[in-house]
Amino acid sequence: MSMDEPESDASEQIAFARRLREAREYIGLLQEDVATALDIPRASVSAIESGKRRVSSLELRRLGRLYRRPVSWLLGEKSTEADMNAPLYRATEALSDQDKEQVLRFAEFLAGAGRPGATRAEEAE
Repeated sequence: MSMDEPESDASEQIAFARRLREAREYIGLLQEDVATALDIPRASVSAIESGKRRVSSLELRRLGRLYRRPVSWLLGEKSTEADMNAPLYRATEALSDQDKEQVLRFAEFLAGAGRPGATRAEEAE
């Protein structure tokens, strides 16, 4: 850590780097895959994930898309409900109404898991 960089900045950088690595590993990408997608050397991805290289705003936006995560999550900010629902919305927006209804029924099934017969609509009552 440099003398002009506060300790909190360094710890935030390390936490950010950890989130990036975890997000990459979660979706099964190699550092080489990320390097190719961002058009940067693999060593740069390694440096980013170890907290030794900062990320530009353009790279941050591309990483969010690549990892299917809101930029706010990558930055460690508290996610809003809209941030959390955005990937679900994007994944279902092109579906037919019938397919959307099936997705909704499945979501209600998951919400009621562990409680036989419970649905999200029933929980709201």
